[in-house]
Amino acid sequence: MISIDEFEIILNECAEQLPQEFYHKLNGGILLLPEEKHHPEQLAVELCIMGEYHQNAAGRYIVIYYGSFARMYGHYSEQALRVEIDKTLRHEFTHHLESLAGERGLEIKDAQNMRKWREME
Repeated sequence: MISIDEFEIILNECAEQLPQEFYHKLNGGILLLPEEKHHPEQLAVELCIMGEYHQNAAGRYIVIYYGSFARMYGHYSEQALRVEIDKTLRHEFTHHLESLAGERGLEIKDAQNMRKWREME
């Protein structure tokens, strides 16, 4: 797995490819945290959380978890890892943009996916 510093460079490169309009009201920006984060539910399979979108009193921001990427994709080539980073970042930005528009489509889809995981137990 690449270092967290190398990961941050790739994350920043992916972020720079997005239109500036995407950053409207994202006052907390994109945070890269070193830890691995797991879904809080006890499921048969432990699910890693790659990223999260937050909207609270502190503002609006995206968190990306380096440790989760290391666990799930540590064996990937740098190019394949870049694809996963970009995919996760775009997913979280979709949550942000939908929240600005008062939409919940991706949130509903994520909930449906979690129901499928629960049913597999």
